Amino acid sequence: MPGSTNGSTKAMGVLTVGGLVVVTAYTVVLGGNGWLWFGWVVLGLLTLAMVVTQS
Repeated sequence: MPGSTNGSTKAMGVLTVGGLVVVTAYTVVLGGNGWLWFGWVVLGLLTLAMVVTQS
């Protein structure tokens, strides 16, 4: 059905947003860490790929 997402894509989206919150909080409290941001970008791209391939 167009416009609907399955459970794994929704879970991936929640994980990506949660990861953004965690990485941002870590950066604010302890300073930036490039590897954390790199990991979050990779996770975001994987989530985006899942959303695009569902269409």
